[in-house]
Amino acid sequence: MSPDPKSFLLDERIHSYMLSSSTALDEVERWLISTTAELGPAAGMQISPEQAIFFRVLTTAMGARRVLEIGTFTGLSTLEFARGVGPGGQVTTCDISVEWTAIARQAWDRAGVADRVELHLKPALEFLADHRPSHAYDIAFLDADKRELVHQYELVLPLVREGGVILVDNVLWSGRVLDPSDDPDVSAIRQLNDLLVADARVDNVLLPISDGLAFAVKVRS
Repeated sequence: MSPDPKSFLLDERIHSYMLSSSTALDEVERWLISTTAELGPAAGMQISPEQAIFFRVLTTAMGARRVLEIGTFTGLSTLEFARGVGPGGQVTTCDISVEWTAIARQAWDRAGVADRVELHLKPALEFLADHRPSHAYDIAFLDADKRELVHQYELVLPLVREGGVILVDNVLWSGRVLDPSDDPDVSAIRQLNDLLVADARVDNVLLPISDGLAFAVKVRS
């Protein structure tokens, strides 16, 4: 049985068909998804299976070697990026939870990619303010505090090479981006979506993957 779809645009039948028509999840991915499900409601923060496969395929197709991730949770997206960058590649990721990232570390060890992951236990903005990488990143993925999204984006964009990709999760927020709401998360996501459309430094498309995925390519600094 496949996990329930995270996308409000999909029913279970179509979601199951999508997964059966995509590269199958392996033992480590299935273990990580089931272990994360035991966390209860917090498990909803995990990326969807189709999103995981997409990240690995994208990373491989780009020949990406360096990935920056803001928000690790239990490490499924980190795992896919680490597999995609291959031996000698590196994923730099940050989170504030020792408990959740302990599960992530187990998954990376099981998959044999732990040597490709550099984990920082710091709040996102604190980490980014101090981060001075020796290389530009090929891909950056933002999946942390939604209320900080615009600030995170502005700090991350200079760290990504021209032609590199910035991915932002949950940009449809279960469709609530269309609601006349003053909810701080909704407002922050709408502000980020508006910024991506107006920002001449990137070309952006909002994809209906999982709970909405912004896919921005940096075209100029």
